[in-house]
Amino acid sequence: MKLLTNFLYHIGGISIMLAKTFLSVFEIHKSIPQIVYQIINAGINSIPIVALTSAFTGMVAALQTAYQLKNYVPEDLIGAGIWKAVSIEMAPVFTAIVLAGRVGAGFAAELGTMRISEQIDALEIMSINPYRFLILPRILAITISTPLLVVLSMIISISSAIGLSYFLFSMDVSNFINGMKTFYNFKDVFGGLLKAFFFGFSIGIVSCYFGFNTTGGAVGVGRATTISVVVCAFMILFLDYIIGVIVFGG
Repeated sequence: MKLLTNFLYHIGGISIMLAKTFLSVFEIHKSIPQIVYQIINAGINSIPIVALTSAFTGMVAALQTAYQLKNYVPEDLIGAGIWKAVSIEMAPVFTAIVLAGRVGAGFAAELGTMRISEQIDALEIMSINPYRFLILPRILAITISTPLLVVLSMIISISSAIGLSYFLFSMDVSNFINGMKTFYNFKDVFGGLLKAFFFGFSIGIVSCYFGFNTTGGAVGVGRATTISVVVCAFMILFLDYIIGVIVFGG
């Protein structure tokens, strides 16, 4: 019963936060510098870790797929399988989890620190809307950045998969690429980017909510950050299933 009560309490709190944030969109022109700063923080500064993660993601996908299927199916089918696995699942999910740990945790910690140090109260006293100044730029930044980083992840993952398949398994690169072309389906890319959009949006909402409502001093900041990452990871997997059923279940 307590679990259900807490769940409904947080759903209500998130709904109120979103409503106030959406209402602040009419003043978005005042937040352009903050939005640009957060896009640099969430997007551009995340490129190195996303690139490194994507490279190993592609190599692991190629290693396992080629190891299991190389002697049983044509090489073009191996390329098609890796492409579909990366574009539909691996690139969006792994990139989102990395961003939840790097960016989402940062949002929660920043806002939590501002809450316990009464900086958010100071903004309200100065008649600055904290939802417009703090939350809106962060949600927009991570929502915009995640699909772009997923595109980068797809490119790097496939490139590393091709490289490993060629050097380790002596697979013909042209067969690999032809398999990707033959079995290319726009729905695969669309589904992956749709997932990325909602993953980013959910990371922004969850991390800002728990950070903005932090209580309990330094311990509370740590607790809010931890809960934020855990809930973000759960939401990524939950949305991955729901969107997968909607887009690919038919």
